[in-house]
Amino acid sequence: MGCSIILVWMRRRWRGFDWCLFIWQLVIEKTLKARLFNFRKKALWTHNLVLLCDEGGIKLDVEEEKELNEISSFNIEARYDDIKYSFYKKATKKYTEKWTKICEKFYKRFKKGLL
Repeated sequence: MGCSIILVWMRRRWRGFDWCLFIWQLVIEKTLKARLFNFRKKALWTHNLVLLCDEGGIKLDVEEEKELNEISSFNIEARYDDIKYSFYKKATKKYTEKWTKICEKFYKRFKKGLL
């Protein structure tokens, strides 16, 4: 069962792609924090995936850094309704399918070495 099952499940459950992308951001963030824990490093109180990679010694190229910055933007604080709405409009099926593939790539890479 692939990680893209999240896309299918979230789409059926809430009928919105924005939630799917939000969940992907959480999956990658928690995976990076688990890596930090495994290396006996203190997890940072941040949603910034690039910063978490840097703290964990994970080397990123320029394109990966851009992608992770975009994925970090999927975690929107609930109190900003205008930002949430613009993200909701941005999260089309095509956009979500593209970013689900990218998120799955990062997830597979970052989970290596856990357990």
